[in-house]
Amino acid sequence: MGSALAFSPQPHRAKIPLTSGVGSNFEKRRNSHPRFQKSRRQRTTELQSGFSVPQTPIYLSLLAIQFGCQPILTKALVPKSIVRSTVLLAQDSSRFLLCLIMLLITGDFGKSISQWTLQSALLGAGIPSVLYLIQNYCSLIAYQNLPPVTFNILNQTKTLSAALCCYLVMGKRQSSFQVVSLLILLFSALVLAGLVPLGIGKAKQEESLEMKFSSSVPESDRADFVSGVIPILVASFISGLAGALTQKTLQSTSCNPFVLSMELSLFSTLILLTSLFMGSPDGKRLREDKITAGWSWKTWIPVVTNATGGLLVGLVTKHAGAVKKGFALIFGLVLSGVLQTRFSDGDDTISLQQVAGGVLASISLWMHSAFPP
Repeated sequence: MGSALAFSPQPHRAKIPLTSGVGSNFEKRRNSHPRFQKSRRQRTTELQSGFSVPQTPIYLSLLAIQFGCQPILTKALVPKSIVRSTVLLAQDSSRFLLCLIMLLITGDFGKSISQWTLQSALLGAGIPSVLYLIQNYCSLIAYQNLPPVTFNILNQTKTLSAALCCYLVMGKRQSSFQVVSLLILLFSALVLAGLVPLGIGKAKQEESLEMKFSSSVPESDRADFVSGVIPILVASFISGLAGALTQKTLQSTSCNPFVLSMELSLFSTLILLTSLFMGSPDGKRLREDKITAGWSWKTWIPVVTNATGGLLVGLVTKHAGAVKKGFALIFGLVLSGVLQTRFSDGDDTISLQQVAGGVLASISLWMHSAFPP
């Protein structure tokens, strides 16, 4: 009897699933508890932050570095003997490829291609592409003939032209602080151009102005003014006009900014190629010399950084806003001054005019960004 009880099989017991009964209720209560949910959220946030990279500081830093280094890179690595049209073609091609890559990364390529039409592209990018082509050519001349700090400060006069053109094209007004900041920016440009001398005393100022416009002024100073200051001022004004037309297109239509940049690059390339085949001065030079005359692998460095700069401005404006973009440009001005002092050959040392113009331009950028209408 005892042995029978000892070796008799036990009755079958059904296994209770963990998702039902007491276990299920405990699991539900545990998952719904605020402390447990908080810890899960914390772990998820920590995991995401461990793999994510803060975009805004990176974009701001890259823009400041690009803005400060671009004049130095272009002046050092793009020789004056190079056919400038080939540099513009390389810049437009690089910008086109970068925008195409951004469209593929963001997943907007298919949608943008399906909505694209030649008519809308001509209406939106036709005139601005011509303006940007002229601007880029004038900027390249100024890059090659001006000290980096002077170029960057005078280049900011495009803020003045952009404000004027946005008012004329779109009726967009400026706040009173922004008007004052634009006047300060104009004054800084006059200081850098030498039209507002910083000498002490009326006699010294009159002597400086007389020397500026007399035939006895050194040939190098006159060359810098004609081949450096005037081209960058022309480029800045054209930039403001083209920017106002582009802004109107972007705000009045649903055009993707990357698609518009690709259209501008494509039309600029076609116009430039047409001018070369029609017998422009650069076209005649290309018939005599090779297309690679003056080029080396180092020449591609300022070309790519220039193309990247346009994308960085858009990304900084989107993720950080206009105020922080202004601060990035101010840091870029400081960086260009430091680099110019460090790598100058003796003729490009920082002058009192550049320091004064840089301070005034920095104040102007801060006021214009910090006090919108």
